[in-house]
Amino acid sequence: MNYTYIVKCKDNTLYTGWTNDLEKRMQVHNQGKGAKYTKSRRPVSLVYYEEFKTKEEAMSREYHIKRMTRAQKEDLILSADRQLFCKE
Repeated sequence: MNYTYIVKCKDNTLYTGWTNDLEKRMQVHNQGKGAKYTKSRRPVSLVYYEEFKTKEEAMSREYHIKRMTRAQKEDLILSADRQLFCKE
């Protein structure tokens, strides 16, 4: 499985990436070995993710999310939270 994800950094900024191992990627970010952007903004916490069958799909979604405004990203995160809440 491949994932597109958003993390919230210590300074309250959002970072979007993709990976094929979400748990490992979060560990790498928080060890300061991940993206240059998150290295100085640790700890990061996972706030959103989507699953894809292929790397290309995940990378394409990452590209589109990175072009969203912060408000659009926050809406995306909130809508996912609402869906999760409604399923429980």
